[in-house]
Amino acid sequence: MSELRKKHPKAGTCVELFAGGGGLALGVHNAGFRPLLVNEYAKRAIETLQTNPMPGGGKWPLKPGDVRDLQDDFKKLKDQVDLLAGGPPCQPFSLGGVAKGTEDERNMFPQMFRAIQEMRPKAVICENVRGLLRKSFDPYFKYILNEMRLPFVKRDKDATWEDHNDVLEKLLANDSVPASERYIVKHHPVNAADFGVPQIRQRVVIVAFRADLGINENDWDIFAPKATHSDESLIHSMRKGGEYWGRHREVSEEAKDRAIANLPGLNYDNPKTKEKLTLQPWRTLRDAIQGVDEFEGHPLPFVDEAAVNGKTPVGEISDHFGWPGARVYTGHTPNLLDRPAKTVKAGVHGVPGGESVMMMDNPTFDGSGYRYMTVRETARVMTFPDKWTLAGPRGEKMRQLGNAVPVKLGEVFADAIAAALDSVGALEKHGRKQ
Repeated sequence: MSELRKKHPKAGTCVELFAGGGGLALGVHNAGFRPLLVNEYAKRAIETLQTNPMPGGGKWPLKPGDVRDLQDDFKKLKDQVDLLAGGPPCQPFSLGGVAKGTEDERNMFPQMFRAIQEMRPKAVICENVRGLLRKSFDPYFKYILNEMRLPFVKRDKDATWEDHNDVLEKLLANDSVPASERYIVKHHPVNAADFGVPQIRQRVVIVAFRADLGINENDWDIFAPKATHSDESLIHSMRKGGEYWGRHREVSEEAKDRAIANLPGLNYDNPKTKEKLTLQPWRTLRDAIQGVDEFEGHPLPFVDEAAVNGKTPVGEISDHFGWPGARVYTGHTPNLLDRPAKTVKAGVHGVPGGESVMMMDNPTFDGSGYRYMTVRETARVMTFPDKWTLAGPRGEKMRQLGNAVPVKLGEVFADAIAAALDSVGALEKHGRKQ
């Protein structure tokens, strides 16, 4: 599939908040939604969105700045939005963000709820870190879901979130709120690798539908994305003579033998293993670099020692340049080429060293056997198209990628939402202006 080719005939409208470097915005657009408004606060991410056209052409309808300053913008779009999408800043709930939770002023979930109140979108998709599901945050996470179920029940000025949650739970128990003011809400713990993203990325995706549309939880279960890839299938395909090596003939026998020697065993008699083997193999870092799937077999040019030491661009693709100083140490183990990449992180103090270091096939490379992943390799791990350029110095580019939603994961969920809306005739068939 071409990186930018549309494969969906459906067309609805969407609003994207906390757009960052554009991962979820691209995924939602690829699923057939036409953006009416895109908001982002960070300077470099804004520059990225300003630099890159929408797939098919045209500028993103960008409203830069603090989402809290968007007042009339939301109200003007009331009842015009099919899908509200966003990943509120996750620092309040992640281990990397010192886990302040509700005490952290960066908690932007209240702004998502205000957007729902003022625009009344038909559906909502919200992606965030798996830290939301930690036991310590369980009460507040349940409150997030309840507030999304009843977003029009406003919280009293002096009420704590616990007080407001008590009000919401009583209303939900009594089933006394009209369907037009309620949302059906489901959350999905996901690993992006299970959907063909060449990266281990544990997240939670919250999906909501306005209740008066007639899509209930059982209906959504029919459309909700199911895993398409598995680790078991990858392991099986990497056995000697397996399909994995058939598409990676460039790998030396020595490197191949090392990878095969480290493969875990599989219990082929286990029914769960048999089920997993019917899925496609997880995609690996090597797959991303060599151009499997959306990159149509176009490998990235090899980054040699000279390019690393000189921070030199390699080839014509943007953001593919070497970077010196890679090393591993306790707690910072490298990415392996024949596994999905480790989670791409932004980090409180920048990108952690081990998360973007990779072990090369040749153990003598640079005298250490390691090098940093290029920005473009990292972008491929996040399934951004090669034509998508990132603004700012290397650290800022990596930060945008670490904060993003993998494009493919966003598209999978947005496509399922479009299908659910279409099933009840709720998806507006707008002519897309591109």
